[in-house]
Amino acid sequence: MGHADKTEFQPVNIAILTVSDSRTLADDRSGDTLVQRLESAGHLLAARAIVKDEVPLISEQLRTWVADPGIDVVIATGGTGVTGRDVTPEAFAAVWEKEIPGFGELFRWVSYQKIKTSTIQSRACAGVAGGTYMFALPGSTGACKDGWDEILHEQLDIRHKPCNFVEMMPRLQEHLE
Repeated sequence: MGHADKTEFQPVNIAILTVSDSRTLADDRSGDTLVQRLESAGHLLAARAIVKDEVPLISEQLRTWVADPGIDVVIATGGTGVTGRDVTPEAFAAVWEKEIPGFGELFRWVSYQKIKTSTIQSRACAGVAGGTYMFALPGSTGACKDGWDEILHEQLDIRHKPCNFVEMMPRLQEHLE
């Protein structure tokens, strides 16, 4: 990661959303993995929730956090597969104003290095709404580690060059001006 200039690290307020019909805070290892990583990187855990695999519940939680000025980023884990209960991408698409297709593409490329063609079953995705970034990762701890370590860690660090998501935050809603 290039830190050529003297830009100061800027902590980001991140909410963690676990999408699961069965997990609780006591056994949410993927959510725990993301919380540990974001805090180790110097970011702030702004909120955390677990919701069932249902589009209205997921999109309602996303809209609540998008409307909260104290939340800059939402990272979800779970519900990105292809089974009948996997509806996280549909819920995200119902909320985002702009999709960030490169996130899912890059996630699957990173994942391919470890699980080969099995990554094709992942519908990891991302978008932005109301000036809030939203990222959806698969529910496995490995996928959460890959998504954070290989993509989000750098893109949520304002010092990362040549560009990153944080430096664009002030301009995400310029269409409203």
